[in-house]
Amino acid sequence: QVQLIESGGGSVQVGGSLRLRCQVPRGGFRDSDLYWYRLPPRKPLEWVANITSQNVIGYRDSVKGRFVISRDNERNEFYLHMNKLQPEDTALYRCRQRWLEYNYWGPGTQVTVSS
Repeated sequence: QVQLIESGGGSVQVGGSLRLRCQVPRGGFRDSDLYWYRLPPRKPLEWVANITSQNVIGYRDSVKGRFVISRDNERNEFYLHMNKLQPEDTALYRCRQRWLEYNYWGPGTQVTVSS
């Protein structure tokens, strides 16, 4: 079964920017709620941001004002624009699609922020 596909991770300096992309290779995208999570080193998985099918958006407090989530219903993709990156943003970033009673995940893309 094809899962979601993340891309755009990498290594950046403090204060840098990255744009993560999540490709959703299936139908139901327009009716899906979409999420970004991250797995920091030696910490549990944490929610980062989400955008609903109605474009209602939420962010964890530590990324508000720095990260922006968006979606493209024509391309079946969604994004996480990350600005002013800090070392504590270092993590494996994973995307999730929730559609009806189904949940789909990607394997993740690594983001490393160094000072």
